[in-house]
Amino acid sequence: MQQTFQLKQEIKHLAHEAGFDLAGIASAADAAEHKLFPDWIAAGHAGDMRYLEARNQAGELKRSSLAHAAPWARSVVVCAMNYNTDQPYSTHAGSTTQGWISRYAWMYDYHDLLLPRLRKLETEFVGLCERRDLGTPRTWCYVDTGPVIERIFAKYAGIGWIAKNTCILNEQLGSWLFLGVMLTSIELPPDTPPADRCGSCTRCLNACPTNAFPAPYKLDATRCISYLTIETRGTIPEELRTGIGRQVFGCDICQDVCPWNRRAPFSLVPEFQSQENLVNPELGWLADLSLDEFHATFRGTPVKRAKHTGFLRNVAIAMGNSGEDRFVTILQTLSQHPDGTVADAAVWAIRKLRSTSLADSEAAHPPND
Repeated sequence: MQQTFQLKQEIKHLAHEAGFDLAGIASAADAAEHKLFPDWIAAGHAGDMRYLEARNQAGELKRSSLAHAAPWARSVVVCAMNYNTDQPYSTHAGSTTQGWISRYAWMYDYHDLLLPRLRKLETEFVGLCERRDLGTPRTWCYVDTGPVIERIFAKYAGIGWIAKNTCILNEQLGSWLFLGVMLTSIELPPDTPPADRCGSCTRCLNACPTNAFPAPYKLDATRCISYLTIETRGTIPEELRTGIGRQVFGCDICQDVCPWNRRAPFSLVPEFQSQENLVNPELGWLADLSLDEFHATFRGTPVKRAKHTGFLRNVAIAMGNSGEDRFVTILQTLSQHPDGTVADAAVWAIRKLRSTSLADSEAAHPPND
């Protein structure tokens, strides 16, 4: 026991040396939250994210239990990095002519930034075990790419509590955290999960424009702006478009209003610093990007996941929600786009702008009695 406790402490030290802000250990055993996952999938809350429904040969949902995906795992090393930057939040930034790209997408893809650090930790961990005559442990690293619900293990590794908006929330760092995990066949003493400090606060739930939270601690991804603007490949339901506002990739609203993020420190990692042209970008510029320009502008960032047509669809909807008549000309061009989802969004946006303009005119010039 003493040997594994010392090993645990050394792992945390190595994680910090690798560049992680937080590190902790969780048992690989099922937690109470894992039992909720099958019902969440059955309710259709995952939408078109079919990868979340991955099953093993026995037909069991891999993410509902680590034993279904990695029965050899005994412990999970969870590492976190703060990616907050010294830029305004979406709730206090931008003008009606600008769109919003989620905070995590202003920088290079976090998968490419965290995985090398995890691999370094993995190599050093294996070396430690071999030098301690513990044999060569089996390990596997994931950065949001494997059959692991990272936030559950992050909670039980002491990284933070699961907030009402389902994000991991740390008392000192807030919720601007990238997570990476290393599974290991070595059983290590687990850390203690922190207390839930959300209290009676419901600001994140109340602020969601598309009502993506049917209840505290429960997310319906099919109504989440991040899902709609990133994962949705087809047409976005009309009843949700107004709520999207001027978000063109992802959404930060539920985190921006969180009191715990008011004093969240800024990351000093060079790769996490924002690319200035991605903070409050002009919608007109985004709409004018050709396919090649889209790839050049967003090369190496998460924005590429939306694809060019999905991104133009989002920009068209943001223009429709802007109230800016100046965008009608651009939207008329987009309404002729060969991709039907882009054209549909542009036609809707033109209709929305004209309806808004008419309502404003009638309000300014009411008919005489």
